[in-house]
Formats: sequence, C-alpha cells, structure tokens
Amino acid sequence: MAGRLVVVGGGQAAFALVAKLRALKDERPITIIASEASHPYQRPPLSKKYLLREMDLDRLLYRPESWYAEHAIDIRLSTSVTAIDRSSKTVTLSDGSTLEYDVLALATGSTPRKLPASVGGDLDGVFVVRDFTDADRLAEEMKPGKHALIIGGGYIGLEAAAVARSSGLDVTVIEMADRILQRVASVATSYLVKDIHTSRGVDIREGTGLVRLNGKDGRVTSAELTDGSTIPVDLVIVGIGVTANDALANAADLEVANGIVVDCFGRTSDPAIHAMGDCAVLPWKDIRIRLESVQNAVDQAEAVAALLAGGEAPYQPKPWFWSDQYDVKLQIAGFGHGHDETVVRKGQREGSISVWYFTAGKLVAVDALNDAKAYVTGKKLLDLGLTPDRAILADPQADLKTLLP
Repeated sequence: MAGRLVVVGGGQAAFALVAKLRALKDERPITIIASEASHPYQRPPLSKKYLLREMDLDRLLYRPESWYAEHAIDIRLSTSVTAIDRSSKTVTLSDGSTLEYDVLALATGSTPRKLPASVGGDLDGVFVVRDFTDADRLAEEMKPGKHALIIGGGYIGLEAAAVARSSGLDVTVIEMADRILQRVASVATSYLVKDIHTSRGVDIREGTGLVRLNGKDGRVTSAELTDGSTIPVDLVIVGIGVTANDALANAADLEVANGIVVDCFGRTSDPAIHAMGDCAVLPWKDIRIRLESVQNAVDQAEAVAALLAGGEAPYQPKPWFWSDQYDVKLQIAGFGHGHDETVVRKGQREGSISVWYFTAGKLVAVDALNDAKAYVTGKKLLDLGLTPDRAILADPQADLKTLLP
C-alpha cells in the first residue's frame, strides 16, 4: 500500500481528489486538513441559492459526514497547516502536532480581497463572501428597500448584484475599468450583461472607483465615489477579485507566481507535493494561467488522482465556466484571452444569444446567454479543434448542428 496522502484544504479540489482516488480503488491512508468547521461543500451556490435561502447547508455538502468514515478518510475540521517540512516530509498543524506524509496535496484555494481599513473596509455592513458564515451574515442584511453598493463588476460582483436586486434592494455597481467584465469577457458580452442588469433597475457606473466609505457608530452609511458623488448605502459587497493562497507553499520554498506553480501533472517544484484548484498556476498552451472555476478544480484534481493511482496522462485544461444572474444562465467554453474578433449570433429562442471569439481566424471561446445549443456546439468545436463557418454563424436560422462533423 502507498504511504499517506495529506490533503491541505477542504474545498472542491480536495474533495474531488480523494473521491476519485477511492473510486479508482486506491487504498492508501488519506488525511484531509480542513480549516472550516463544516465538511466539504459547494461554494458557487453561496452567492446565489444559499444566499436567497433556497438551499440549506446540508444540500451543499458533497457527501454526508458518514461517507468519510465509510471510505477510510481521516478528515480534521477546524484545523490548519502552519508549516511544511519538506526534508522530513511532515506538516505542522495548528494544534502544534505534526503529521507525516508520503505525498502532499495543496488544495488551499483563494481568498477574496478585502477593502483596507483606511477607506472604511472595517466598518460593519461591509462584506465579502468566502464561506457559508459570510453568506449567513449577508443574508440577514438583504432586506427590501435597503441600498446595496457592489464594488467590482466581475462575475462575483454581478452575481451579488443580481441576488440583491432580486431580493428587493436598490443596487449600485461601481467598476474602475472602462466596462464591466473587462478582464474576462469581450466588449459584446460586457454590453449584453450590462443591459441585463440595467433593465432591472441596477445603477452600473463604469470607470468609477471608491474614494472611501463613511460610517456612523461603526456602521457604513455612505460611499464617496471617484465620479464626485456621495451615495447613501446600507450595505457593501466587495467583489474585487481573489488572491491565491500560496503563502504556505512560498514558506516551504516551492515555486510560486501568484499561485503555486505546477507542471502538466500537477506537480510542484517538489515532486512529492502537488497543487490543484484555485491556488495552482498551470501550463496552458504557451502561457501559465490560474483558472478560478469549479470545472478546473474537479478536472485537475481528478487528473492528479489518476496519476497517483498509477496513470501517466497529463492534465490538459478545457476551460468552461458558468454564471447565473436573474433568469439568465451565462455559459462559457474556452478561454478568450487575447482574442482579436467576435461574432454575435442571435439564438432561435427568445432572449438567447451567443458571442463567438476568434484569434487569428481560429475559434478560441464561446459565451452563450440562455443558449444551451450554442454553448454545447461551441464546446464540441473547441474540443475538436475546429473553427465554424462564419456564414452559418451569421445566419440565426441556420442549424448549428451542421457545424459539427
């Protein structure tokens, strides 16, 4: 039997790794070190159905508590790893004890960036959503008639805006860049998503940042913005990105670069240590990327599990993402970084539309809004390395199936 696997982290990647290993009949001893008090659970619904109280924590769990004992997995909750000793192959835990490993897996995830106290980030009523306790606190504040300020026009901020508006709050979104979703989506997609929000009464201010939050008796009451305005606010949701949790790896002298650097097999600069999920920087084509998605966390973790169980296949990312905002499902296949052209296609169903990304004439990504057919077709084309006929794309009456071999 192989030696002990120690998994640092209790999120999607950690669970996917151990579940796949047991599915592959790998019987090595496994210990999960999880800093939260709960067994591993889904995070995407925290800012959606869980926040809206349409789903409780038990439904978020990947598996019930009994599953871990049934599969001989030692899971230690409310515990963290404070240091890695690579020479002795041990980790030091927050209770002062040490644990030996044969293989170490870092699934430490990422942490939402917070506003500094110097601009009012420490006031009551200012939130980030990282875990279910954050969502619980925020849910108590989501009352109709209140005014919510969302700082950041990325997917996290826009999903929060949709939940707040759907809960009856007045909502203002500020984004420092020239447009929302500037880092992750095309101009066309940004415009379409902006229209979804403004048509529902959300005030979106692009090219606008925060000067400071003001408060009374320690509670946020207003926000001064770079457009010169001061607006009253009852609560603030911060969605200004995340930071990879790579401090533990850095302290152990592993290679880090805004995340833990791994090869195509998920190995760090120490072959006995792997990293996966939001914390990992992985090779993709000719660049290094960090993919913050459920899909990558699962696929990369399962690829590492297959390697540990005796396989030899490298992990080849096939990025896909999704975002739920109001009654709109945005599905994204591929990675549009560096695209030089887009084609917008209206779907055959009312309200369905897709944006197709090209680089040097080659299809690289598809954004589909309430258009599952475009998403599925685009994803298959990307998997096959094919580029669609532009004439068919330009014709909303054409059957997308004809694009596939």
